[in-house]
Amino acid sequence: MSPAIAGFTMLAALFAFLALGTPIAFALGLVSMGALFTVYGVSFLETLGEQFFGYLSPFTLVSVPMFILMGAAVASSPAGKDLYVALDRWLNRVPGGLVLSNLGACSIFAALSGSSPATCAAIGKMGIPEMRQRGYPPEIAAGSIAAGGTLGILIPPSVTMIVYGIATETSIGRLFLAGLLPGLMLTVFFMAWTLYACKRQGLGLSELTERYSMRERFAALPRVLPFLAIIAGVLYVLYGGVATPSEASGIGAFFCLILVAVVYGIFSRSWKFSQMPEIFRDTLKESVMIMLIIGASELFAFALSSLFITQSIAQVIADLDVNRWVLMGVINLFLLVAGFFLPPVGVILMTAPILLPIVINAGFDPYWFAVILTINMEIGLITPPVGLNLYVINGIAPDISLAQVLRGSFPYVLCMVLGIVCLCIFPQIALFLPNLVSGVGG
Repeated sequence: MSPAIAGFTMLAALFAFLALGTPIAFALGLVSMGALFTVYGVSFLETLGEQFFGYLSPFTLVSVPMFILMGAAVASSPAGKDLYVALDRWLNRVPGGLVLSNLGACSIFAALSGSSPATCAAIGKMGIPEMRQRGYPPEIAAGSIAAGGTLGILIPPSVTMIVYGIATETSIGRLFLAGLLPGLMLTVFFMAWTLYACKRQGLGLSELTERYSMRERFAALPRVLPFLAIIAGVLYVLYGGVATPSEASGIGAFFCLILVAVVYGIFSRSWKFSQMPEIFRDTLKESVMIMLIIGASELFAFALSSLFITQSIAQVIADLDVNRWVLMGVINLFLLVAGFFLPPVGVILMTAPILLPIVINAGFDPYWFAVILTINMEIGLITPPVGLNLYVINGIAPDISLAQVLRGSFPYVLCMVLGIVCLCIFPQIALFLPNLVSGVGG
């Protein structure tokens, strides 16, 4: 069987399993086992377990459940509500300030949780009803939260970036730094579009009549600032060389649990200690899911390599006699389509090891490419047929149809495309901080 036929067969089988509703980890595992059987026969079973669990042995993987625990602790508390209230009081004098407040809360909460669905759920439960009550159309209310939630996989600390670092053996600390400025850039783009759209439609003008004193504005900050301090602390110990990503994630998770218990459990009584088992349960479920996908995707990559599919794809792309930007355009299109059907973790684990040598050979920086790849995955989170954030929003606001959420989020997709263009023209947006910290010039 030629590599082309083998690759097509594996891809068709994978999509068949996914179409039947098979979880992606099991779909990848079953297709991989079938492919390995054709190469090695029954003997592949002798090393299957060793190979699968060998992929899960790196110590760096400890950071995945720790950052998930960090996000689960914050998501279990009213921290999202406090972020929303604090930003609303500071931005209420701006037309459309309520939508801007939600986007700002999404960007901060995304940094705390590292999860797009968690960000959508936490901010959307409060923000969407409040925006609709103040006269915002359902498209703007739902679309802004769906788009704002995507920032969770770009703004550090990001589980997606950790997975990319593990798959490509690149520095997780540098990946976090690479995603910081692009994440802030996308937040500014989202806010600029929102401000323009609200001003054009005359939305949010009633908010201008509401006034908060400086005392009321500052009163909303004490519950928010400790969590922002945790983000700053985690980034400092990572980039200052004080701790490894695994250690930094453990420190962040520990302090998030302590802060939630003290700020919301003891002082405000808005959080119960009985929620602690639920936090660990949710962390365990999501961590096991991601670990299964990591192990199965590595097995899938091993099967592709055993059938010489990976090498053949790399050679075909390398032999393309095209400008490197045309090549990057083809890769972006491929990632965009893959993101329509598969979750970000799955796409990264399956494609990054194949694409990275090609990208580096074409003269592109691997950390810059990580940001480009992640933004493509962000677009996939708010576009059908998978569009996880669309379904999260539809779940917390069932009276808003998926079509309305999609219409509201489409302008933000264009903002992300603009972000990719800006990164292509000005790659230093992603590379400035990593190069500054590591002492690399240019």
